[in-house]
Amino acid sequence: MVLRWYTVVIDCHDVRKQAAWWAEAFGWKTIIETDDECVNVPGWVEPDTVKDIPWERIGPGMVFVPVPEGKTLKNRLHLDFAPNTSQDRDAEIARLEALGAKRVDVGQPEGPSWTVLADPEGNEFCVLSSRDF
Repeated sequence: MVLRWYTVVIDCHDVRKQAAWWAEAFGWKTIIETDDECVNVPGWVEPDTVKDIPWERIGPGMVFVPVPEGKTLKNRLHLDFAPNTSQDRDAEIARLEALGAKRVDVGQPEGPSWTVLADPEGNEFCVLSSRDF
């Protein structure tokens, strides 16, 4: 038996706003949108598209759920994203910042090959160096 990584759940105050931000950041779409839960999946995902893909090979979605408390500490788990070598990494970081991401210091070393950003509610994620795989 193989488990599938089904979703990443993100706690937030404004689920609709966070889901919209992440959908814009990744070119994904929101397929469920209520005040209690929003679900994002990659833009290419359609029922006909994934029906022939083995269950364990379908990538995760993102789920946004409301919580009353604010974020107080550095995330214990964060997501890493990488542009392709055909893309301009610095332009991608600038695009995310224009959408509302902020550069943050979580104690990373000086001059790493990644940039730590936070989404509009402060959840950290990294943009790595460009990669082919």
